[in-house]
This record gives sequence, structure tokens and C-alpha cells, in this order.
Amino acid sequence: MTPLLDVRSLTKTYGSRTGCADVSFTLYPGEVMGIVGESGSGKSTLLNCLAGHLEPDRGAVLFDTRADGPRDTLRMSEPERRMLGRTDWAFVHQNPRDGLRMRISAGGNVGERLMAVGARHYGEIREAAEDWLDRVEISTNRIDDRPAAFSGGMQQRLQIARNLVTGPRLVFMDEPTGGLDVSVQARLLDLLRGLVRRMGLSAIVVTHDLAVVRLLADRLMVMKDGYVVETGLTDQVLDDPQHGYTQLLVSSVLQV
Repeated sequence: MTPLLDVRSLTKTYGSRTGCADVSFTLYPGEVMGIVGESGSGKSTLLNCLAGHLEPDRGAVLFDTRADGPRDTLRMSEPERRMLGRTDWAFVHQNPRDGLRMRISAGGNVGERLMAVGARHYGEIREAAEDWLDRVEISTNRIDDRPAAFSGGMQQRLQIARNLVTGPRLVFMDEPTGGLDVSVQARLLDLLRGLVRRMGLSAIVVTHDLAVVRLLADRLMVMKDGYVVETGLTDQVLDDPQHGYTQLLVSSVLQV
């Protein structure tokens, strides 16, 4: 099977400080990769390099495009990368306000992404928006309300609907449950797990919460000081960690 994503020696530095160093991995269709580590470990830098939000110093990010097979996204033109971000890729921010248009309605937020890929029929766009609000457990009666009127958990669910409405093949998630109450986190995780499985999504999830990756991720990478120190099947890594740093994470001796 051809990997959906093939990352080769990805490296990003900030002056003398290492963001991420020589990171390589493959991600297959329908697979979820978790990335964990303490603050400053490089996980967010890696995610943003993968998603095209940061330019790495070197490396390659090969994505299996629908038309042309594997292409290095780092060497795509800017219009090509923008189109990829509207169609095959999606990015779920920790703060939903970073991924929503707060001045337009909930339905408008979902519909806007559909319009970006060519949808023009108002009735069909609104119907799709209602369908996705229902999927993420937001009452369709709220379709004309602005996100500012929603709770944090509802805003995050709306951001997920906005991202998934176009059927992306790869979703980047940056601390998707961060800042939410425990009960809201549990509901959101259950929703995410169901959507990922039903849609056969591939995803890369960055989090400091090991419970999140245990629930969502098939495989796990542990990062420290910009380097990947351990990788493997999620349950294997969490139940039998081999690297001393991973052992500290799992035992909660190290605060993350």
C-alpha cells in the first residue's frame, strides 16, 4: 500500500534552537498518528511544518495526491498548497476561534469551505451545513447563530464540521481537546473517534494528554528537544515504554 504521507528528514531550527530534527515517518490511509511530548518538545513545530504553516530548513513531505501520485508539498506552488488545504487537508486548531469566522453564522462557516471548492447552490450548501451540524451534535436550530454565541465545546465541534464537510483525506489536530472541561473533552473525544472511524480519515494528532492518543491514535511518536525518541503502536508504547523519557511521561513524573 502506498503511504498517504511520507515524511523524510524534516528539520526546522530557530537560530541555535532546534524545533524539530531529522523527523521521518510514514502514514497510511485510515491511520491516526499521535505525537506527544512536554511543552517545547517540538511537536507543534513538526505539525505546523507538515501542514505548511511553517517552512522547514530541509526535508520532504510527500503526499499521495489524487491525480499525480506522491508529491513533495514543500515544493508545491502557493496556490497548489492553498487548494490542498481546502480539499484533501484540514487543520483543527486548539483554540476554535483560530479556525472559525466569528462574524458569520455557524452555517456560513460550514458553507464557506464548500464554496471554496466550487459549491454554488444555496439550498444544497445549507442542507450540507445542517447535516454536519447534526453530525457534530449541534442543533440545526442554531444554524444562523454566530459562533460567539456558542460554548467552547460547541465552537470546537463547529470547527470540526467546517473542516470535515469537504471530505478531507488528512486532518491535522493541534491539542483538539485543550482548554475544555473534562466532561466536554470526553464528549468531544467520543465524537472525534466516531467520525475518524466512520469516514476512514487519516489524522495526525498533537497533544500533551496521553488519554487522548490512547483513544484516538493507532501509532505514537514521542518527542523530546525536537527529536523523536520513541515510536510504535500506541498501546505498546504506553504500556511498555522503552525510552526513559517516555517512561517519565507515562508515569506522570514529568509534567507535560
